[in-house]
Amino acid sequence: MTTKAFKRPDGRNLDETRKMSAKVGVVPNADGSAMFSFGDTIAIAAVYGPRKMHPQHSQDPEKGTLRCNYNMFSFSVAERARPGPNRRSMEISKITEWALEPILMIDQYQNMVIDVHISIIQANASTRCAGINAAALALAHAGIPMKGLVSSVSIGKLDKTLVVDLIKDEEDWEEGEGATDIPITLTSDGNITHIQLDGKITGEELKEALKLAKKANKEVYEVQKKALKESIKL
Repeated sequence: MTTKAFKRPDGRNLDETRKMSAKVGVVPNADGSAMFSFGDTIAIAAVYGPRKMHPQHSQDPEKGTLRCNYNMFSFSVAERARPGPNRRSMEISKITEWALEPILMIDQYQNMVIDVHISIIQANASTRCAGINAAALALAHAGIPMKGLVSSVSIGKLDKTLVVDLIKDEEDWEEGEGATDIPITLTSDGNITHIQLDGKITGEELKEALKLAKKANKEVYEVQKKALKESIKL
C-alpha cells in the first residue's frame, strides 16, 4: 500500500500534518471565536448566541439549533473565487453542523439558535477540516456546554499510498488511480462524528485511514487544548 520511494510534493512524511496553529478570541465582537490553521490553510470561526431563533416557525421547542455558515473569501485561493454562497459552501455548512452537533449540550436552549460563521481566509486544501477545528474551539470559547471537543483531519489516497492532511497539489493528483479525499472528524475519545469519501478505497485501506486519522487527530486535539488553556491565562 505504501512505498519508501513515495515522495510528497512538500516533503512531509506520509503520516505528518502541516504545522498547525490555533488561537481563541480573534473576533472581539463575537460571543466566542477562534483561528485554526493547517500550514497555509487558515480558518476563522465566530460564534453568536445562544439567542432567540427567528423566524418563530423555525424554533425547536425541545432543544436549541446549531446553524453553521461556511464561506471561502474570494481572495483565499490563487484564482479568485466567486464571492457569496454556492452549492459547495452550503454542503460544507451542513456537514459542519453534523460534525459538531454530537458534542453540544443544547437541550437547555429551547427555541434558541447558536450561529457559527466560518471564514476561510487562506486556502490550500483541507479547508472543511480546518473550519471544523476552528468552530469547535470557538464554541468552547463562547461557553456553550459541550461534552468535549472534536478534531478533524483529511486523509488522502494518492494512487495506492495513504497520506495525512492533503494539500492542493495532492488533491489534484493525476497519477495512477488519482486522488481520494477522506475528511474525518473524531471526538477526543475516538468516536466518529463525520466522515466523507471522495474517490475509491478498499475496506482495508479505509481501516488504515481511520488509524491514521486517530493518530493525527490526537495531535490536532493537543493544539486545540493548548489554545484554550492559553486563553484562560490571559
